[in-house]
Amino acid sequence: MRLRRKLLGLVISAAVITVVGVAHGDARRNITEKDLFAFQWIGDTQMAPDGSRLAFVKVVVNAKHDGYDTSLWLLDMKTAGAEPTRLTSGIHDSDPRWSPDGQTLAFVRATEKDGKPEPGQIFLLPLAGGEPRAVTTLVGGAGNPSFSPDGKHLLFSSTTSPEDIEKAEKKKTAPPDPNEHESDVRVITKAVYRFNGVGYIDFKHPSHLWVMDVPGVNDEAAKPRQLTSGRFSEGDAHWAPDSQSVYFTTDKQDEPYYTLPRNEIDRVGVSGGAAATIASLDVSASDISISPDGARVVFHASMNQPVLSYTQPDLWVMDLTAGAKPRNLTAKYDYDIGSGVGGDNRAPRAAGGNAPIWTPDSKSVIDVVEKEGTTNLVSVDIATGEVREFTRGNQAVQLSAASRDLSKLVALISTPLNIGDLFTIATDGRQQQLTHINDKLFAQLNLTQPEEVWFNSFDGRRIQMWVQRPPDYDKNKKYPLILNIHGGPHAAYGWVFDHEFQWMAAKGYVVVYPNPRGSTSYGQEFGNIIQHKYPGDDYRDLMLAVDETIKRGGIDANKLGVTGGSGGGVLTDWTVTHTNRFKAAVSQRDISDWTSWWYTDDFTLFQHSWFKDAPFNNPEDFSSRSAITFIKNIQTPMMFILGEADYRTPPTSGGEQLFRGLKYMKEPTVMVRFPGESHELSRSGQPWHRVERLESIVGWFDKYLDGVARPEYDVVPGIVPQPAPHEYHGEPASK
Repeated sequence: MRLRRKLLGLVISAAVITVVGVAHGDARRNITEKDLFAFQWIGDTQMAPDGSRLAFVKVVVNAKHDGYDTSLWLLDMKTAGAEPTRLTSGIHDSDPRWSPDGQTLAFVRATEKDGKPEPGQIFLLPLAGGEPRAVTTLVGGAGNPSFSPDGKHLLFSSTTSPEDIEKAEKKKTAPPDPNEHESDVRVITKAVYRFNGVGYIDFKHPSHLWVMDVPGVNDEAAKPRQLTSGRFSEGDAHWAPDSQSVYFTTDKQDEPYYTLPRNEIDRVGVSGGAAATIASLDVSASDISISPDGARVVFHASMNQPVLSYTQPDLWVMDLTAGAKPRNLTAKYDYDIGSGVGGDNRAPRAAGGNAPIWTPDSKSVIDVVEKEGTTNLVSVDIATGEVREFTRGNQAVQLSAASRDLSKLVALISTPLNIGDLFTIATDGRQQQLTHINDKLFAQLNLTQPEEVWFNSFDGRRIQMWVQRPPDYDKNKKYPLILNIHGGPHAAYGWVFDHEFQWMAAKGYVVVYPNPRGSTSYGQEFGNIIQHKYPGDDYRDLMLAVDETIKRGGIDANKLGVTGGSGGGVLTDWTVTHTNRFKAAVSQRDISDWTSWWYTDDFTLFQHSWFKDAPFNNPEDFSSRSAITFIKNIQTPMMFILGEADYRTPPTSGGEQLFRGLKYMKEPTVMVRFPGESHELSRSGQPWHRVERLESIVGWFDKYLDGVARPEYDVVPGIVPQPAPHEYHGEPASK
């Protein structure tokens, strides 16, 4: 085991339950589910090249509470205590990108026509004054703008094809032909043909790179020209420092699921022509970043050889010369480079990305690292691979942006008591808060810091968890408990804001949220130990987490609930088929039948990462790990929360099956379905749906843990069904 900690026995942090901003005499209230409507988020943070100003996207819930509005804002970095000012009046503005001289912002604006969304287009906004103007009008829209270093060209991506342009021109001059019909029938030839949150993949319209000359303030917009072509998409495009060429990644495989993840880095000249392959990689590079001297590229990638369930992401470097081989800089650093802990309140739209930031001398980069429930910045030496901590603390760095000379570095940071604000980062790592985007709301709220707990599991492995107690917690009372299980399974809870936990605690529950084996941020061995054994011993970690919380006092052991989404739904289903200690369960976006899921989800497991073979070659491997196999053991009242547009964990492979089976068994059960929602319901679903999801979860626990009447969950209001008798009595909690 490669965890850095080797302490024996239980270790509990000295964290004290603190209340946000409580001053003497302050009257504060508990957080509610509908406070979500007033939340504000910061996304896609971009620093001006000279560090004088910072542009970012602000995201808010719209007036109808059924979507999100995004606008561009500007923060003056030269004036201490300056307040951000709004730059754009659009409601779907995103992707701000600076011109090299800092005088213009390119961004993407999406509009509506006849109540339907139109593809986004590139706009230019002169910061000296004037209105933004559109510089693209492509049929397929345009996105990901980027100025060339010399400021003469604008690079962007579009799915527009020459045929689209020809068809659009034809419509302008000729009336529609009543005998023409554009078929909506789909002929599927690939195993992966749709994607969660995106829908059906349009293989006829790959995303290509386009370029145009940057027009002067009074000039007409130049005609964009397509820079790349072919049947494969390009992404992660970056200008060479000399502005003469563009680097990008591409995966030139029609059916990539038959091989391990890999791609290549190519280069194309700004004048056009065939692209040249710089390197064909045995890994799949992402978040590429070109060094200031143009000699090297760094990127994030995982070396999945041999095939593993979990492969820790590393930082790689490669010379930008033909035939160069990449070098893993952080192979000996046992934490997740370029990754971060998860919560339910990162910006639900226009969140932005986190590519490594080069130092001006091209000798090192600044990057994020996920480590033991935190996300912080580190500095990585390009020559030696030495990793040095840059920021510290119980927090989650979600975005970072820097000036060209790195004299100004800003990070978007979230904590359990702060959704996310911008901070300056000094050269010694000290942080100073710049924005207070949710202070007006949070000044009214009685929020508490979770308690961090470490304990030894059944085999001595160290497990980290957090306990969120009610704001008015009384150590002399006993409270109902909710075990909340994260998804993934290769993901992690941590020191980040989570509305769900704060609200459940405000409703009178103690919430325990652990990172069982298989979680990220604790090293390669800890993450991959569940390969071909999931669910399994991770369930034992979870039960011991509950035991440890009960042992610490304040818990009514007869009022235990369990919930989780995605991989947490898998483990919720597994829990109630292996113990009856929980009085209610809410399984969200779950998988109850691995065989059914293997055939219907939005990605393939053709590589034997989670299972040793396909279900028709090894059916026992799938059935022995499927909760549906053990449905007869369930005596726990179960709610299933499902998104009807969820392609990641299709309802028919999860909650629907258990719901139907439990109805046959006459066990208390209910299914709550959310129209139009994907797998991202809890994080970026419609605001009203996110609120109703929270109300459903706690409503079920109120009913079965505290006896609160919830007639909407009864077949006949007021008549609660009695469970059918059967012999299974469950196993001991910690066995």
